[in-house]
Amino acid sequence: MTDLMKWFDSRRSPMDVIERLFEGDTGSSAIRVEEMVDGNTLVVRAELPGIDPEKDVDVTVANGVLTIKGERQERKEQKDKDSYRSEFRYGSFMRRIPLPSGVEQGDISASYKDGVLEVRAPLPEQGQGTGASKIPISRG
Repeated sequence: MTDLMKWFDSRRSPMDVIERLFEGDTGSSAIRVEEMVDGNTLVVRAELPGIDPEKDVDVTVANGVLTIKGERQERKEQKDKDSYRSEFRYGSFMRRIPLPSGVEQGDISASYKDGVLEVRAPLPEQGQGTGASKIPISRG
């Protein structure tokens, strides 16, 4: 078993389970993600439809953890002659994803297209980042 496979198998902490329980995995505040390795790059894709990534989302890396957080506000209105209906969907969301050791913060990129945020982190042989670093999001 490679080090990367061991990392995938062992990286879920009890705190991750507790956070996801309180965040409500099926609620509107949950962020659904896909994680995969494409060649020598970790790819994290997050479903974030209906948001403006430049205003509503922050992607940061600190202490070996990728954090995606933001806020969503969506409003749907229906006006009829004798009735009015409004549905609000709003709230903050956050997801923390542990990164394998050796990921260089400066090499991480993020893009947003068709409601999906994609974060790419090259997996070098050596090196470990320190401190926090904000990752800019480009539109694709």
